Amino acid sequence: MSAVTNTYGLSSCRTSVTSCNSLQATKIFTTVGIYRGSRVAIKKIIRKKVDINKKLLWEIKQVRDVTHENTVRFLGACIEPPTILILTEYCPKGSLKDVLDNDAIHLDWNFRMSLIYDIVKGMSYLHSSEVSVHGKLRSCNCLIDGRFVLKISDFGLTSLTTPVEIPKDGKYYKKIIARVAARENPPFRPAVSLRDCPEELVELMEKCWSDNPEDRPPFESIRSNLRNLMKGYCENLMDDLLRRMEQYANNLEVLVSEKTDELSQEKRRSEELLYQVLPRPVAQQLMMGELVQPEQFECVTIYFSDIVGFTALCAKSTPMQVVDFLNDLYSTFDRIIGFYDVYKVETIGDAYMVVSGLPERNGDNHTKEIGLLALAVLDAVRSFTIQHKPDYQLKLRIGIHSGPVCAGVVGQKMPHYCLFGDTVNTASRMESTGQPLKIHVSEAARQIFDKFGTFNLELRGEVELKGKGFVTTYWLHGSTEPDPRHRTPKHQLNNAEQDTNPYPLIFMG
Repeated sequence: MSAVTNTYGLSSCRTSVTSCNSLQATKIFTTVGIYRGSRVAIKKIIRKKVDINKKLLWEIKQVRDVTHENTVRFLGACIEPPTILILTEYCPKGSLKDVLDNDAIHLDWNFRMSLIYDIVKGMSYLHSSEVSVHGKLRSCNCLIDGRFVLKISDFGLTSLTTPVEIPKDGKYYKKIIARVAARENPPFRPAVSLRDCPEELVELMEKCWSDNPEDRPPFESIRSNLRNLMKGYCENLMDDLLRRMEQYANNLEVLVSEKTDELSQEKRRSEELLYQVLPRPVAQQLMMGELVQPEQFECVTIYFSDIVGFTALCAKSTPMQVVDFLNDLYSTFDRIIGFYDVYKVETIGDAYMVVSGLPERNGDNHTKEIGLLALAVLDAVRSFTIQHKPDYQLKLRIGIHSGPVCAGVVGQKMPHYCLFGDTVNTASRMESTGQPLKIHVSEAARQIFDKFGTFNLELRGEVELKGKGFVTTYWLHGSTEPDPRHRTPKHQLNNAEQDTNPYPLIFMG
């Protein structure tokens, strides 16, 4: 008995096969056990006794010699009554019937042709082996392994099978067999239309259903015909899956690259928008998650300008004309200030405010930068043309003052970089007490201008400022220092705008 066991794989189930109840957490399509550390499928045979004779041993040798990628491996058998079992390779995806009954699985024609081709290859191998025939092929014994390869099972071993195997709906199958055997005219066959499958496959199936056995093509011929039909399909479903995964990975890589570029562009646009709301150093601090602390600046220079007669001009213009006029004017100012070390204030109506010396200190150059900017703006205003009033001479009042301020970010949802201090109020008063087409300069700003020795200032005298009393002020007429920056041609100015720092500020007294 020991020799028989070693030679033919017959053994005692008491010692070799272990129940696999712990595997019930996953979906199991058949009875499963553990044999020599591997999961196996267990088929119970309803027999009272098994005779170990030459016929049984020959059948076992035949099925053990069947080794093909599209056939299920026979592993052994337990023959001790009343527990008689056949152990075979376990296919975790279940049978073809299980797959066809599963609505969650979408069977495209690449999937279907792969399964059909697997059946034909398996049956072609069996017909050329010593097993010769299957005898009971149906969707229940076409099993699918973990790589979605279909494998033929339940072949051979006629001496070691249940005498009568009748499906649950056996009465239905008996009716089909009876009608086929009756050789009806026309023959009773499945109804398959060209909408159900490719035309060539329908023709091949009809040949296999021929009433005359001699007219039915052998499996080797079916395999040859099917190989021609497979030219547009993938023979192996796993190869097709790997190909699709590779294609998906390549597409995903391109998609990720495109999305990364889009994200980078959107990030740059968001940053540029933030840089227009806040000074660049302040915005960078906020983007890095840092808290922007309020900061005291010992001395900065503030520029205010206002349009003379703006209310009267608006009364003689339509709202759209006013908007277009201000847009043209401030676009001109924005092009000019891009060449100076200044930060633009958010425009309020016809008021325009610029500051230099914060958030990054620049020594005494803040007064110089504001002075050269004011001269450039005044020069541009003299030649500026209002589109809807070409004969109207635009007039601007400009005020300049230097002094200490405190600056910080106010708000969270819409943060603003705000200036606080009396310097802001005084600069505004310098503008309001000035004169058209003139630059009004305070004593504090004049003292810093004098350090450069290049600015032409004229004493205006004492002027009464609200809250300050009488103060001495000056007119700024020009500078002996060459300043070609604002005279750059307009097409170059548009390019230079990319490097500007027009950060709006909210000013408070």
